[in-house]
Amino acid sequence: MFTTNGQTSTGKAREENPKLTVQSSQQSYHSSNGSTSAGGFGFSIPSGSSGFNTNKENITSSKHDQTFGKNLSQNGSFNSSNNSRIGLGKTPVKKLVIKSFKVKPKLPENYESDTWEKLKGAVKAVHESQPVPDSLEELYKACENLCHHKMANSLYRKLKAECESHVVEELGKLKNNITTNEIFLAAVDNCWKNHCRQMIMIRSIFLYLDRTYVLQTSGLSSLWDMGLDLYRDYVMESKEIRKKTLDGLLGLIEKERSGESINRAILKSLLRMFIDLGIYFSGFESAFLESTELFYRKESDTRAHGLEVSSYLLYVEQKLQEEKDRTLHYLDKETRKPLIELIERELIARPVSLLLEKGFDGLVANDQKEDLSRLYSLLARVGHLNQLKTFFGVYVKKAGLEIVTDVSRDNTMVQDLLNFKLKLDGILATSFQQNESFFNTLKESFESFINVRQNKPAEMIAKFVDSKLRTGNKTATDEELESILDNVLILFRFIQGKDVFEAFYKRDLAKRLLLNKSASFDAEKSMLSKLKTECGASFTSKLEGMFKDMDVSRDIMISFRQTQKYQELCKDIELNVSVLTQGYWPTYTPTEITLPEQMTEYQEVFKAFYLSKHHGRRLMWQHSLGHCVLKAYFPKGKKELAVSLYQAMVLLLFNSMEIDAKLSYKEISAATNIELKELERTLQSLACGKVRVLTKYPKGREIAETDSFSFNKDFTAPLFRIKVNAIQMKETVEENTNTTERVFQDRQYQVDAAIVRIMKTRKQLSHTLLMNELFEQLRFPVKASDLKKRIESLIDREYLERDKTDTSVYNYLA
Repeated sequence: MFTTNGQTSTGKAREENPKLTVQSSQQSYHSSNGSTSAGGFGFSIPSGSSGFNTNKENITSSKHDQTFGKNLSQNGSFNSSNNSRIGLGKTPVKKLVIKSFKVKPKLPENYESDTWEKLKGAVKAVHESQPVPDSLEELYKACENLCHHKMANSLYRKLKAECESHVVEELGKLKNNITTNEIFLAAVDNCWKNHCRQMIMIRSIFLYLDRTYVLQTSGLSSLWDMGLDLYRDYVMESKEIRKKTLDGLLGLIEKERSGESINRAILKSLLRMFIDLGIYFSGFESAFLESTELFYRKESDTRAHGLEVSSYLLYVEQKLQEEKDRTLHYLDKETRKPLIELIERELIARPVSLLLEKGFDGLVANDQKEDLSRLYSLLARVGHLNQLKTFFGVYVKKAGLEIVTDVSRDNTMVQDLLNFKLKLDGILATSFQQNESFFNTLKESFESFINVRQNKPAEMIAKFVDSKLRTGNKTATDEELESILDNVLILFRFIQGKDVFEAFYKRDLAKRLLLNKSASFDAEKSMLSKLKTECGASFTSKLEGMFKDMDVSRDIMISFRQTQKYQELCKDIELNVSVLTQGYWPTYTPTEITLPEQMTEYQEVFKAFYLSKHHGRRLMWQHSLGHCVLKAYFPKGKKELAVSLYQAMVLLLFNSMEIDAKLSYKEISAATNIELKELERTLQSLACGKVRVLTKYPKGREIAETDSFSFNKDFTAPLFRIKVNAIQMKETVEENTNTTERVFQDRQYQVDAAIVRIMKTRKQLSHTLLMNELFEQLRFPVKASDLKKRIESLIDREYLERDKTDTSVYNYLA
């Protein structure tokens, strides 16, 4: 390295090999080993060719270079070309004046010891927090001079010994100051801060030593690291000191966890000390995690049993946040992961079964979405969502079974299921983050409990749809009705007995269409479209046929009303006939009744008209589906009565009688020929219901054969048009039973057809394979015992036979 203006460069090489220094104004040369240097350029002379004699003021050279020597001695200058080599006889470019060499002065005999005493005094003053007698510049220069004269190694060792002595002294003071944890921690913290402050000051004094000798010598620690090593090796490696410090730190943290206020500054400072000394993980973290595990295990056992689940979840969430804050304020960032995992294991994973058994059902039942969301998030952290999903499925099945199996709730079953499903959907969307596996669990659970009562849910869903599509349902707008139908369709997907739904839906649809009870034709079409999309065209073909029949009937009636016969006969009455295709509509039991003469005549006129248009067809009248609007003249006002055909037949009997005349039950029965049970319901609706257009003798709600009836001349009502409830159209247990029985019969036909279809294709099949194929093809639930009965029936009817060699194999008989 080069130096200028008398300043020397740093570095070990310089100390061992002083270089020749050349200056442009005041030239001074120091030669050694035949090398020279100049400020800005340099040259070298091989030792075997020429050299400088430092003891004399002249320059000697070999014979080969006498000219060069003469030029230097006589003129005091030499020429240098652009090349590094010096050639003889060349034109000089730059002149350099060489003065006589100066001898390097010798150091005083006691220079090293005197200088060290000065430095030692400064170090002691720093350790004792006293003013340093000499300036920092003087001390720095003293350290630099010792290093220049190859005394750096000795200086480093002496300084280390002095610092070591001080640390040992401080250790003794700490051992004598072991009192309470807080006081002791404050003492350790103060000792550590003083030590750091002192080492910073000492390093600034010995900076030259630190930057040169220590940096260039392998195996030596920097002055700062040396100070850390000494403090660690003596103070923190003391079992007594470390244990007391560790216990104090853990005690402070436990106090803070228990809600007490602590001095976080000391915690942060001392943990920073552990990190700086390199003993954080071995000397603190392992013990910290162990104490944390014990603390939260105890907390978990106490609080999981003592708190409500919602309160416990809040507690866990709070503690997780507190521990995250600790890693931000005073713990090392590497501690965060094992710490949080430990908290999750102790507060969540360990008591998870207890928490779910204790409070999950209540959270769902009370629709506590926020708490359920918190529960989901916490269990997701520890990988226990499958356990949560299991409890969710169990709850859905249990709560759903209560709805489906409670006979007293049959009338509200569907609405209750819709509300239940709506609540669960909200929980899935809000609390369970729309987890697809939870949606699948919900679907499976609904399918499980809703089919426990095989036929009832399907029946009640059909009735619920009927109640929404009937006239008089003004509780929902068109958009709301569409939404309700969509939700009902979700329940419909869960039921296995879709043929039961079809039977009841078709029966109710027939009543809505024939009695003009449908609230919205668009809503009817929309529901039909939904069913077609869900189950296919074969499922809705008969329902679509019913709508087609109604359209055809309207066209027929338009043509009929244009005939001359109708216009001549039906002047005071408006006749409307619906012609139904028997295969599309529900099966109705035909009844033989005696219609009033005028009605019979109208009926015959229409029959003649229809058969004239459609040869070969046969009309069969379904009187139970007929309805009328009668004009009634009461002493207190004229009214219109909307009644069934049976009710109209009874009321028309009183037209030919005096206003106070009575007709007995038997007389009415003989005149109308209405089936007795139906007649009882009809008379009850006219004389005992809300609209009492007849008076019953004697009074009472039950109809007996000894009763008699008269026209109620005192009848009054605020409305002009009055609907008399047609009791005969109300669904009875018998009617529902008949519908269910027809479904069962249809199922038998479908099973028989499926067996024959399969065997006709396979020709021969074992019992097991046949049963498996039947279970796959049939779209309704069926028991294996019922299938076996149908197979036996087909064998009896010679559609199948058992194989003669293997009775478990069936053969198809063509």
